[in-house]
Amino acid sequence: MPTIDDIYAAANVLGPIITQTPLLPAEQLSQELGGQIIYKAENTQRAGSFKVRGAYTKINSLSAEEKAHGVITHSAGNHAQGVALAAQLNGIKATVVMPEFAPLAKITSAQRMGAEVILHGASFDDAGAYARELQAKTGATYVHAFDDPFTIAGQGTLGLELADMLPDQGGTVVVPIGGGGMMAGIALALRSLRPNVRLIGVQAAGCPSMIASQQAGKPVAVPHAATICDGIAVKRPGELTLPIINQLVDDIVTVDDDAAARALVHVLQYSRMVVEGAGAVGVAALLEGAIRLRPNEPTLVVLSGGNIDGNFLARIIEQVLVKQGRYLRVRTSVPDRPGNLAPVVNAIAQAGANVIDINHRRAVWQLPLDRVGIEMILEVRDEAHGQSIIDMLETHGYHIERFGQRVWPV
Repeated sequence: MPTIDDIYAAANVLGPIITQTPLLPAEQLSQELGGQIIYKAENTQRAGSFKVRGAYTKINSLSAEEKAHGVITHSAGNHAQGVALAAQLNGIKATVVMPEFAPLAKITSAQRMGAEVILHGASFDDAGAYARELQAKTGATYVHAFDDPFTIAGQGTLGLELADMLPDQGGTVVVPIGGGGMMAGIALALRSLRPNVRLIGVQAAGCPSMIASQQAGKPVAVPHAATICDGIAVKRPGELTLPIINQLVDDIVTVDDDAAARALVHVLQYSRMVVEGAGAVGVAALLEGAIRLRPNEPTLVVLSGGNIDGNFLARIIEQVLVKQGRYLRVRTSVPDRPGNLAPVVNAIAQAGANVIDINHRRAVWQLPLDRVGIEMILEVRDEAHGQSIIDMLETHGYHIERFGQRVWPV
């Protein structure tokens, strides 16, 4: 088990390498929930996540001979970029095995930093098994994403930075958990510096391997890793990290993908920062009420990473806006004669909505031959505004279906 001295040693190594990321007040979230919530913005770290802390600490510890053989690792994406950057800074070769579903942004980022990227398997753990095979053939040093004392000590430097914002009497720190390296490192640091702190981990409901392992009393693998939070989609936690977390962490909660998506959009909208699904799970746990706030104490939430594919981010934003009632998908029909679409569109514009997309439908809806179907996606202020537009159109004689809520009258 690494010690606080090991974490301070890692901090000395990392001093000229990493960014001491900001602690930012989450003003909107604090107002909504009635607490003092602060974000630790590791999404602004070099390589886009906290992972460079552990990767560089490990690689820096290698002998000259070990460095000459290069390093190899497996990763869902963020650790890949951390290893790629750390290897580049040390002037050595890095090979990274990533799952076949790994986000394109994370693949290309690791490649830009000089790593050889190999795609293999459907999960983080599948990639790991193949990486071990390659490591045995090449003699490269394995840089584990979380289950290594140097990696844990490097991630623990986050705890040193968090301690500065915590009073002696306590406070709460909320940390995403995949394999447990970051949570273990932070816990070791804070239990030494702020022993009264409340430490809460957050896992994706689609891959709750740490919780399953706690229940089993040993590291066990969950059968599936089905979550948009790829950065914490680890099917089996570490042999080193599990006992540290069992001993030092107060609680672990889970959030589903819908909650993570809403939290991601919340951070983007109100704090103007991009985070990935794994980086948003702490915020999701607060929004969902899975963590009880202590109003008189600060709650620090680690935004662990911001590496997300732009197309995927756009899809998440759109889906969340739909569920929030900001996007409205409706359809109706009008007589199939020139000029009959304009009154519908004009009425919508006068009601303050924006037409995002519009399509004509004929035979596929089995309408009478003298009518044409109109399918529209509207941008509205909120759900009440959307309902008022539906009501307005119906008073004008249009039969309206709001998808998923009303029956289409032909």
